[in-house]
Amino acid sequence: MPDSSGNGAVTRSTLRQQIAGALRDEVLAGRLQAGQEFTVKEIAEQYGVSATPVREALVDLSAQGLLEADQHRGFRVHEYSVEDYRGMIEARALIIEGMFLRIAEGRQNYRDPDDPRLAAAIRGVRRRGEEAGRAAAAGDLTVLIGYDLRFWRELSACFGNPYLADFLHRLRVQTWVCTVQHLRHLTDLRGHLWSGHSELADALYHRDNAAAHTMLTAYNADSLALIERLAAG
Repeated sequence: MPDSSGNGAVTRSTLRQQIAGALRDEVLAGRLQAGQEFTVKEIAEQYGVSATPVREALVDLSAQGLLEADQHRGFRVHEYSVEDYRGMIEARALIIEGMFLRIAEGRQNYRDPDDPRLAAAIRGVRRRGEEAGRAAAAGDLTVLIGYDLRFWRELSACFGNPYLADFLHRLRVQTWVCTVQHLRHLTDLRGHLWSGHSELADALYHRDNAAAHTMLTAYNADSLALIERLAAG
């Protein structure tokens, strides 16, 4: 007899999200590498679950641009080119510049720069930035990615537009997947990873839009130059 409470649907949806999250982490960590192929059955057996939530999770990741669906072979990890990376950097910069503009115009969640809620939110963002900076200095890419995603997710939440926050998060995930695919050529990442999160948070809190813009521009230019250099061999 069907479960009229709807708990079955909730459980499946939660499982779908958990599988999608786990596979996204595998791609970000480079354990699922560009071009690697797998089937719904293989993933279902790996996680010990039924095929339906796995298929739904894989379709979700395909919609996010992390996987490619093949009608006959299943799914494969999407391989990003340098041109893809350049386009993502440009799109990401446009969104973040819009956020900076909202700050300059005082149109974020907290109109009063002295609002204690804004100060508390920025303190939280800055803590993520400090952890990201430490991970970058140590060359710990996996930890850096986790804190970087949280940093930008929490920072974008300060502007009260969940659509903007979700879109930026998706772009940053895609950018990191592309970055990981190229950084695998380096054995020591120390000195190659951006660590200016805390300084950027401070500039934004003080509404120093010029300084924030300068940091962002340098960050994007350095990141693109690194990927172009690695892709060229």
